[in-house]
Amino acid sequence: MTARHPNVPSLTDFDLKLLRVFHAVVQAEGLAPAQETLGLSLSTISIKLKQLEERLGFTLCERGRRGFALTPEGERIHESLLPLFDSITDFREIVGDVRGQLTGELHLGFVDALSTYRHIRLEDAFRRFADMAPDVGMHIDISSPQELQQGILESRYHLIITCVEPDHDAIESLPIFVEQQGLFCGYGHSLFDEHDPELLRQGLQSATFCDKSYNAPAYLHQDDSRVGPIVAHMESSALLILSGRYVGHLPRHAAAIWVRDGLMRELLPDEYDYTTQFYLALRRDQSARIADAFRQCLLEALPTA
Repeated sequence: MTARHPNVPSLTDFDLKLLRVFHAVVQAEGLAPAQETLGLSLSTISIKLKQLEERLGFTLCERGRRGFALTPEGERIHESLLPLFDSITDFREIVGDVRGQLTGELHLGFVDALSTYRHIRLEDAFRRFADMAPDVGMHIDISSPQELQQGILESRYHLIITCVEPDHDAIESLPIFVEQQGLFCGYGHSLFDEHDPELLRQGLQSATFCDKSYNAPAYLHQDDSRVGPIVAHMESSALLILSGRYVGHLPRHAAAIWVRDGLMRELLPDEYDYTTQFYLALRRDQSARIADAFRQCLLEALPTA
């Protein structure tokens, strides 16, 4: 594509929207993978990329049968986007600060299976924050601990709640609550109707476990022959356990609904249970007022003891 604009175009709200589409496509490594993130059809994404290229006057990416790839010009433009988006966010927050309001976009990342944990009440934190900052847009991702930490380092999240303590000097973390994990099997598993403790111990020696990609129990590492599927989300563990072919650990609060319905059973709770510590984490150089406000709402919603 040859340049058609001799002058650099003025940056409009329309251009910013197109740039955010381009950024999402790059993050997803292609137009098709970006459809779910953007909530747009493949043809609409393609049209928007073409509009952006026409506005800028050069090709940003190659897309076709050979796959997706950034051009050198596209790489330079994409490298400039995060500082651009950050500066826009900072400006909006400064305007809101001058007005005495909380404004902007708040990006949060959580591990899954927190909504059923009644010991904590995250909904109270969201309620307080919504009342305090009705003009703030919230974006919430559910992801693995590994992806959450990377998102904090890349400034994609203001705050995360994770069950793995971040191990990077740029991240500050605060222990906020603990969770009890139990070992479960599903209806149809050979151990489901077994109640003799010794026979259960023997059966578990040959059972196939679904293992976590993080915080896995130490005893599984001592005998890899028992490890089957590796998962990063509690939802995945639950589906495998419900199949009746695997045993695995789940938070007791998350498993409670299936236990109540007779679809799961906890095995040897005094021997195979363990506690997981959860953390609230953010970058040490975090300066967004909206992040500080949500952090306070969250801490106020947590139990004091």
